[in-house]
Formats: sequence, structure tokens, C-alpha cells
Amino acid sequence: MQRTLFIQSLRSFVSVRVIVQAQSASRISSLSLANGGPIRLKSTKAATQKTTPPTFSSASTSSSEKPAYTPPTVSKTVSKTVSKTVSKTVEPLTWPAYLSIRRSKRRWQNFAAIPCSLLGLLGGATYFGSLDTDPMKPIFGIDPFMFYGICTTACMGVGYLVGPTLGAFLWRQLPSLKRYGSLIDKKDKEFYERIGKNRVDVTLQSPTSPVPDYYGERIGSLHEYRKWLRDQNKYRRKVIFDEAA
Repeated sequence: MQRTLFIQSLRSFVSVRVIVQAQSASRISSLSLANGGPIRLKSTKAATQKTTPPTFSSASTSSSEKPAYTPPTVSKTVSKTVSKTVSKTVEPLTWPAYLSIRRSKRRWQNFAAIPCSLLGLLGGATYFGSLDTDPMKPIFGIDPFMFYGICTTACMGVGYLVGPTLGAFLWRQLPSLKRYGSLIDKKDKEFYERIGKNRVDVTLQSPTSPVPDYYGERIGSLHEYRKWLRDQNKYRRKVIFDEAA
């Protein structure tokens, strides 16, 4: 009996609660219509999102900060190239210095001609002396011993001609000449242009009196160059006046 009464009282309580909730809902809807729109309740999630302060990561703060200024540094390669260009600066070559260099070149050529001619002589004598010869059989109508002697002398002449070339090559390897670079070749070209301009015309010479120092090989200083000019003018006047007379 008591159980049934308890169940009835519980049902009545639930029904009363439902009626109260329905009345409150109707009141809220009437108020929203009166204000011109529905009332929107903000969720607790949005509220928590607004109330919580924003947090920034370390990456964003590091990107926003300006990088520290670093002064420019010269690389090792650039410094090496600069040092090389400074070391390779070519010194100016004056005419007195060039003529003295030219004199030293001529000395090297003359000195190298002596051992080269001796080597040619020894080589020719060794080779032709080791050949078997028959005195009764001439070579090109010449006695064999005379023919071999002429060939040995020719070997010495070849050595004499090769000597200046070898001497000039050795002279080029001197460390004192490397600082001038290609200026020596330029001066050579200019020197020979001056020689060709100031020397006597080759048509005026004769077999008995050739032009003195036609290529200017003996010139080794400014004094010798002036002397060469005087000799050329003297020879020119002599040839022209003799022909006129």
C-alpha cells in the first residue's frame, strides 16, 4: 500500500515539474519575440576560448625578432686572389733597362754557342770516325776521309747555330726577368720598328761595303744606340754623295 502511494506521489511530482518547465519555456519565447529576435546563449567552450589568453610559440617570437647585424667578412679565396694580383704587378720597363737586358741576352747567346759547337764537333767526329771506310771508294767523287771531315765540320756549324737559340731559352728562365712579364716582347717589337725606320736602305749597300750593324745587334745602351744612328747617317751621306759625284 505504501509502495503504491510513493509511486503516485513521485508521478505527481514529475508531472508538476514538467508543467513548470513548459511554462518557463513559453515565457522565454514570448520575451524573445518581444525583443525582436531569439536569445542565443553562448557556450561555455567559446567563453573559455575568449577568456584564455593567447599563447605564442617560440618559433613565432624568434621569427618576429630582427636578426643581429653581422659585419661582412672577406673570404679566404678573395684575399688570396688579391694577394696574387698584387704579387703579379708588372714593373715598368724603361729603355736603359731594356737595352741592358738585351745586352745580357746577347752574352748568353754567344756563350751558349761555344759549348754547342764543341758538342757538335765531338759528336760528328765520334760518329764519322767509327764508320768503316775504304780509301779506294770515293764518296760523291770525294775522298772518304775528306768527306767525313767536311761532315764533322758541318756538325760543328749546326751546333754553333743551335747555341744562340738554346742560350736565349736559358736566358728566358732567369728569375730576374719574370717580373717584367711580356713587356720584353713589346719592347722588342718597338725596338725593331725603330731600327727598321732609321737604318739605311738595303738597296744602297754594296758587297764591299755593307750596312753597319743592319739589325742593331750590338746595341746595348742608349750611348750605343746614338752611335748606331750616327753610323747610319754617315753611311747614308757617304753613299749618296759618292753616287752624286
